[in-house]
Amino acid sequence: MSAQSLKSGWKMLKFGDFAQNVAVRVDPADAKTDVYVGLEHLDPSTIHLRHWGHPSDVTGQKLAFKKGDVIFGRRRAYQRKLAVAEFDGICSAHAMVVRAKPKMILPEFLPFFLQSDMFMDRAIEISVGSLSPTINWKTLRVQEFPLPPLDEQKRIAEILWAADEAVESQSKLILALKTAKSVSIKEFCLKGISHDSFQPSAFGEIPNSWSVQKLGEVCEFLDGKRIPIKKADRAKRQGEFPYYGASGIIDWIDDFIFDDELILIGEDGANIVDRSTPLAFKVSGKIWVNNHAHVLKPLDFMDIDFLVEYLESISYTPYTSGTAQPKINKSACESIPIPVPPLDEQKKISSIFVSYDAQLRNAEKVISDTKDLLMSVMSEALEGAAHV
Repeated sequence: MSAQSLKSGWKMLKFGDFAQNVAVRVDPADAKTDVYVGLEHLDPSTIHLRHWGHPSDVTGQKLAFKKGDVIFGRRRAYQRKLAVAEFDGICSAHAMVVRAKPKMILPEFLPFFLQSDMFMDRAIEISVGSLSPTINWKTLRVQEFPLPPLDEQKRIAEILWAADEAVESQSKLILALKTAKSVSIKEFCLKGISHDSFQPSAFGEIPNSWSVQKLGEVCEFLDGKRIPIKKADRAKRQGEFPYYGASGIIDWIDDFIFDDELILIGEDGANIVDRSTPLAFKVSGKIWVNNHAHVLKPLDFMDIDFLVEYLESISYTPYTSGTAQPKINKSACESIPIPVPPLDEQKKISSIFVSYDAQLRNAEKVISDTKDLLMSVMSEALEGAAHV
């Protein structure tokens, strides 16, 4: 884009003309702050800093930042990690502390500019290195971008901050819903609904009308029907049927071995411990499963939604073997104790969880739609710099 094609008041400027790289190095032991921000503390696709560590956690020189600066992950820029600092602190030298030059760009406009596709695409393009591509300030500072006048920056920023506030509001709602659901699972799956008489059990006191059974007694294990497919063979069998492993869908193939409503439980892998993805999850319809997930079909007296929610809520550490590669073997999985209310009560309890899930999906959709709007407004604003 040339300067001649810009709208009135817009300018083509080098990045270093409107933003500065604040490279004040600090030894963590001498830092007058309790806040250290590493790249691992930056969440992708948000401008908010939600996590941080302490300077005592790290060694080696770091970068000092001030409230209002933008901490931008210059290593692996494709991860789109940046955050606006709400307090002073120090950060990893693999980040870049970017500060607005207020006479050229408003501090409230800068983080959205850095988050835009136009800037991120350029940042990725100029990154150097194969294993950990990194942006050099000397290269970034001479890159040219179209920039609107300050009054237009202000209007755009007001819209974007309003959209961001909506995202933050829904994010807080999601956190509250997940917390409430977690508490509800522990409460309803062990205490039930409106009981006044209880009996002792492995879980403590449970309602008198309940029983405790092993997972192998409330489900049919269909592990014998699982069939792994080599990755090279999967590439030749692309189709409409999901192929599941320990943590979810890993491919789509042209055949199926199950056609039912089932529960899968990851059999091995780090997910057993870190729970970064669901370990127990419900599937339905025509699917294929490899030998890294147990396949369970609940018996007639078990509600599948009740059971899967309970199974996803528990720790599997007592049932695992191995350290380098934790594993839940079939006999250990079958031995997991399960609280078993009458079927009608199971359904009432699971309906509460279904309600939480519906609210969560709605909040997640609002976030997704609002983020799309935010990126669209930013992209259209910057692309609109040229006369059409």
